[in-house]
Amino acid sequence: MARGLFSWGCFRKPVYLQARFSYLHMKYLFFSWLAVFVGSWIVYVEYSSYTELCRGQECKNSLCDKYRKGVIDGSACSSLCDKNTLYLGKCLSAKPKSQIYSGSWGDLEGVIKCQMEEAPHYDLGAEMEPRKEAAAFNKPTKGTSVEKFKEMVLSHLKGKVGDQPNLSDLATLVLSIADANKDGHISLPEARSMWALLQLNEFLLAIVLQDREHTPRLLGFCGDLYVMEKVPYSPLYGISLPWVIELWIPAGLRRSMDQWFTPSWPRKAKISIGLLELVEDIFHGTFGTFLMCDVSASSFGYNDRHDLKVMDARYIIPEATFQEGMREQRCDVDEDCLYGVDCHTSCDLTKHRCTPEVTRPNLAKACGALKDYILRGAPFDVREELEKQLYACIALKGFAEQMEIEHSLILNSLKTLLWKKISHTKDS
Repeated sequence: MARGLFSWGCFRKPVYLQARFSYLHMKYLFFSWLAVFVGSWIVYVEYSSYTELCRGQECKNSLCDKYRKGVIDGSACSSLCDKNTLYLGKCLSAKPKSQIYSGSWGDLEGVIKCQMEEAPHYDLGAEMEPRKEAAAFNKPTKGTSVEKFKEMVLSHLKGKVGDQPNLSDLATLVLSIADANKDGHISLPEARSMWALLQLNEFLLAIVLQDREHTPRLLGFCGDLYVMEKVPYSPLYGISLPWVIELWIPAGLRRSMDQWFTPSWPRKAKISIGLLELVEDIFHGTFGTFLMCDVSASSFGYNDRHDLKVMDARYIIPEATFQEGMREQRCDVDEDCLYGVDCHTSCDLTKHRCTPEVTRPNLAKACGALKDYILRGAPFDVREELEKQLYACIALKGFAEQMEIEHSLILNSLKTLLWKKISHTKDS
C-alpha cells in the first residue's frame, strides 16, 4: 500500500508539469504564428500599396514609347528617354493615377508629375471629384494648322478662366511654352503634349503664376509628364505619425504637436505674408480669379529664403470652372455643394441646384490655416492685435467680390502688422 502511494506521488508531479509545458508550448506557438501572420499581412498590404501607387517606370515606358513613335514631344523627352539624365527618385504618390516623384535633371532637383495615361478633367459631379478621361494624345489631329491650334487653346482657356480681356496674352504664353525646342515652330507632337497638359489644373496655374515667387518654376515637360522646381521644405507645418498612434491622440494635442517643428516666429511671419500675397495674386489676377479649395498645410512649403511655395495646386481652380460645375450640381442640402475641402456653396431648394458663389472667400480660409501657426510664439506686443485681426479675417463671409473693400483692408492690415514687426530683423 505504501509502495503504491509512493509510486503515485512520484509520477503525479511530472505529469502535471508536462501538461503545463505543453500548454505553454502551444500558447507560444500560437502567438508566434499570429505574429508571423500579422507581420506578413502588413508587409503584403504595404507592398501592394507601394506597387499600386508607385508606377514611375511604367509611366516612363509609356511616354517614351509614344515619344519614339513621334506622337508626343517636349523639352524633357530627350533627357527622359534618350539621355537618361532625367532621373525618377523617391516615390511621393498619393493616388495611383497621379504619379509624383522627387528627381533630378542634370544639376537641377525637381518634382516629376505624371498622369499615368489619364488626365484630370474637372467635372463637379455627384462625388465632386475630378473625372478622368484618357490622355490618348490624339488632339490636335494631323493637318491642324498653328492658327487652328491657337483657336483651340483660346477656346479651352476661355472655358477654364472665363472671358478675360487679355486671354490672347495667356494663349500666346501657352504657345511659347509649347515650342519646346525654341525653333519658332510648334510641331504636332509638341502641340499634343501641350493640349494634354492644359487639361491639368495645376499646370495651368503654373503658367498663370509663372512670374510670381509663390509657384515653383516649370522646368520642362514630355507628354503629360512635367517637371517642377523642388521645394526644399514641406509641408508648411505638421508631423507625420503612424495611424495607430493618431487614434489615441486628442485633437487639441494633435494641433499643438503640428507646431512643434516650425521655424522661428519672424520666419513664420514671412512665410505667412507669402500666403497672403498668394491670395492677392489669384484674386482678380492677371488672368482671372482662382479659388483655393484645399488650404491645408500639405498644400504648401517654403524655400531656404522662407518664401512660400505652392506644393499641390490641384484644388486651386479657376472661378469660372467652379461656377459652371456648381450650377449643374444637383443637391438636397447645403452639404451636397462642396468641392475639395474648403469650397462650399449653398443649395437652392427651389431648383435643387447648387448656387455658384462660395460662402467663404480665399482670405478667410488662408487665415484659418495660419491662426495656430502664426500665433504660436508670437511676440507679446503684437499677439493681441494679431489674434484680433486673424479672427476678423476668419469671420469673413460671402464671396470676396461682394465685400472687396473689407477684404482688402483686412489683408493689407495683416501684412502691414507682420512686416512692421519683422522688417528690422535679418529674417525679413
